[in-house]
This record gives sequence, structure tokens and C-alpha cells, in this order.
Amino acid sequence: MIRILHNVKIDWLAKRRIFLIFSALLLLAGLASAIIRYGLPNTEPFNLGVDFKGGTLLTVKFKQPPNEDAIRNALAQQGIGDAIVQTAGKPDELLIKVPLQGESESGVAEAAAQVDRGRDLAVGALSTVGKVGRLGEGNDVEIIGTDAVGAVAGPALRNRAVAVTLLALVGVLLYIAFRFEWTYGAAAVITVFHDVLVTLGFFSVFQWEINLTVIAAFLTLVGFSVNDTIVTFDRIRENLRLRRRDSLYNITNEAINQTLSRTVITAGLVFLSVLALVLFGGEVLRGFSLALFIGVIIGTYSTIAIASPIMVWWQQRLEAKNKLVPASAVRVAAGAASTPPRPRGPKARAAAPGSQGAAR
Repeated sequence: MIRILHNVKIDWLAKRRIFLIFSALLLLAGLASAIIRYGLPNTEPFNLGVDFKGGTLLTVKFKQPPNEDAIRNALAQQGIGDAIVQTAGKPDELLIKVPLQGESESGVAEAAAQVDRGRDLAVGALSTVGKVGRLGEGNDVEIIGTDAVGAVAGPALRNRAVAVTLLALVGVLLYIAFRFEWTYGAAAVITVFHDVLVTLGFFSVFQWEINLTVIAAFLTLVGFSVNDTIVTFDRIRENLRLRRRDSLYNITNEAINQTLSRTVITAGLVFLSVLALVLFGGEVLRGFSLALFIGVIIGTYSTIAIASPIMVWWQQRLEAKNKLVPASAVRVAAGAASTPPRPRGPKARAAAPGSQGAAR
């Protein structure tokens, strides 16, 4: 096994308060951004994409292979800043998703009017790139299909996604509790919530778009964070078997230092891959790559700074509670030990003071 860090002796748990304060500040910053944006007019806590809001889907064919960046700039000049432009499987075709234009309304006619408004804006943007019409008639751009995009992640699907995610976390808790102890599983689940909420806070602060690819990145982040945490917990369990008389504090510090080389190598390779996606992935993968970029950093940090300190704190409290015996129980036990056992049976009753046998 390749090791890049040898004989590391860092007291990580001594810095746990600094780590917890830093994490609390990150969480509060994301929460404050969401609350402030929710209270302001014409703003939302998160910049939800077309997949969540619904809109207009245009399939566009070009005479020459199009420049996606030029199409996005043309759409932005028409006031459509959060449109999605991606290839349709052919080099001369693009899929353009335009969010709903105007206030959301109910009814088939109102929805059709919103689709038409989105189409008109997209046509106006495409006309700046080339002449719009049938390609066989000397035009440069042809719209070969127009469809209404429903809110893929509507309320029902969002509720199901939340339910499935919570069930998955319960499964993680049960699995880790079975392999280790339930305090380990609780610490791992809290760490996963920490990673997802901090990453989501960055999306609220910087108003990065959230679409279905970002949700996929969050699920990937959950697996990455749990895997890294389990590796550290497994080393803690091995050290506890070898050094039963040593304190959990020292064993946890040593386990983190022993697995630090593996953590840095694994997270570093993932980080470089995600960094390449951020730099060269383009607009289509922008949200996905940013979510993984932030998540890998926060997930690696939380394995050392959040999961282990929470587990140690919880375990120490449980051990102290188990060792603590109520004073009343001690007094009752002492009194029972100092009082001789009382005789039982017929002879004992006959010899007892005040009994009939004694009277006779």
C-alpha cells in the first residue's frame, strides 16, 4: 500500500471545538442565505432549474455544427439566463430547455401560453445566430420540435426522494450499528447530514442552479462520505481490540492518523477528477461538478473533524452514565449488608419476642 504520510502524531480531538464552530458557521451561513432570500420579493432560497420548475423543450437543428456558448449568450441576452443547452445525440442538433415564463398558472390553456412565450423568446435568441426556418429553404436554424417540460421533481417526487433518502440513512445507521455500535452509526448519519446541508448552503449563497444532476451528485456525496467514515471507524475498532486498556480518546486519534494517508490519497484523486469536470465539463455538468467539488472537500474534512469527535463524545457520555450508580441505591445496599438475615420457619416464630411460645 502506498503511503505518503508517515508517523503522523496530530491530536485531532483537541481541536474538535474549532472544527465544530467552523461547521456551525458554514451551516448558519447557508441557513441565513435561504431565509433571507425566502423573505425577499421575487427571489427563492435556491435556484431551481427547469427540471424542478417545468418549461419549454425545443429540439433545434442547425445547418452547421452549433456553438453552444454562443447559443447560451444569445438566450441570456433575451432574458433567459437559466436555460439548459445540450447536445441531442447528433452534432448538428441541440436540446434547449427554457424555464416557464411568467407566473405559474393552472389550466391547460395557461400552460400552453407559457410554453408559447418560452418558444418565442428562444426563437428571438436563435434569430441572432442565424436565419430561422426550414433548412431546405436557405435557412440556418430549424426548430424541429417543441414540447412542454413538466416539473420532473414535483411535490410528490420530492417527498418520495426525501423519504427514500431518510430510509437509506436509517439503513446506514442499522448497518454501522450492527458492525460497530449504534453510537458509531449515529455519528456517521449526522456527518452525512452535515455534508449535504453545507454543500446545499453553498448552492443557496452563490445561487448555483439545482437540477436533477445536482441531486445525483448529492447521492454520490452520501456514499463517498459514509465510505470514508467507515474506514476510520474500522481502524478504531481494530485498535480497541489490540489495546483494551487504552483510552478511546487516544485510540481515535491514532486511528485518524493511521488512515490519514489513505484518506488523502483517495480524496485527492477524486478531487483532481472533479476539478477537471469543473474546469472542462461545460455548462451542462456545471451544477453536478460543483456539488461534487464542494462535497469531496467537506466530506473529507467531516470524516476527521465531525464523525470521530461526535462518536467519542457520545461513547464517553454513555460509559460515564453506565458507571454512575445512584446514591440511594448505594445506601440501600449498605443497609442490607449490615442487617443480619432474619430467621424464618416455625422455630423462628416461636422464639420471636412477643410470640405465643415466649408467653407460655
